Amino acid sequence: MASAAIFIVDPQQSQERLQHENLALRDGIDRAPMCDEIVGPSAALKRVLSLVSKVAPTDASVLITGETGTGKELVARAIHRRSRRSSRAFVSVNCAAIPRDLIASELFGHEKGSFTGALQRRLGRFELAEGGTIFLDEVGELPVETQIALLRVLQEHEFERVGGTRSIQTNVRVIAATNRNLQAAISTGTFRSDLYYRLNVFPIEMPPLRERREDIPVLVEYFVDHCARKAGKNIQGITKESLDLLRSYPWPGNIRELQNVIERSVIMCETENFSVDKTWLAQQPLATEPKTPLDLSEKLAAEEKGMIEAALRESAGRVFGPSGAATKLGIARSTLESKIRSLKISKNSFKPFAETLSRRSCLESVQ
Repeated sequence: MASAAIFIVDPQQSQERLQHENLALRDGIDRAPMCDEIVGPSAALKRVLSLVSKVAPTDASVLITGETGTGKELVARAIHRRSRRSSRAFVSVNCAAIPRDLIASELFGHEKGSFTGALQRRLGRFELAEGGTIFLDEVGELPVETQIALLRVLQEHEFERVGGTRSIQTNVRVIAATNRNLQAAISTGTFRSDLYYRLNVFPIEMPPLRERREDIPVLVEYFVDHCARKAGKNIQGITKESLDLLRSYPWPGNIRELQNVIERSVIMCETENFSVDKTWLAQQPLATEPKTPLDLSEKLAAEEKGMIEAALRESAGRVFGPSGAATKLGIARSTLESKIRSLKISKNSFKPFAETLSRRSCLESVQ
């Protein structure tokens, strides 16, 4: 009878997974033509495509780095389409767009009643991508507790839903991307080094558009044709002045910015010759200037302080030990103690009231 009960339950679970997977596949099919945007004759792009062809047939984790707008998701989709998993779902997750307290539920799902508002069981993105590929964009924005759960997936190929009590086996290829310097994040304690090495099995760096200018004419032709067909316009050519302008501009927003400028130009175009208003480019920053050291250090310090305080809160103020904050953050106790002092964090504020009161009484009796 036990086996009969299992036979009845499993088809329901499979049907639920199939419905969600069909939605994920439909999204992948709708956006698949975007892979055609990886065009251009430059040597820099050819190196990237060579790496894609080599890693695609494997199941190795891939970490794609590069500035925003360089086409990192297109590379991830190209890897998936050339892999043995191409018939299964490609599920894309923008880790920076999901609130920190919801990211675990989004990735791993949750059980009914696991938190306020969890009115029913919900499958996470890893279950939807079963047998396929999951793309974690902006992976550097993951909170530390989610980094730990992701590391478990990469090491043990299993996870638990939020509020769940059993492990779920998973067969998913992980491709991650970031425009952040993860090694710098490791040095500040905001990203786990063990997770970095698990993700960075096969690194691919997308070059910025200013380093592959010979691709610009091909990209312009592609985007003009694509946007003109969408707008129902008949554009036969492009003026030499506009092409020279597009080739000389540094494109701080990379391919995404180029596409936006061309789409706007097509909408405004009233002749068969495509042209670009140079004032649209002049009004935009001419280079990707790095943030000043003060702004960057302040931002990193604030992020670091928030992660340390979150770990101390979870560990009730304990710094070391199996359940201590240092273990949760994946850094040495001495390193954490030093950061707590430099960031002026009060450990006692995270300890249970009774314990803090007892310590205070002991200190007063000594005095």
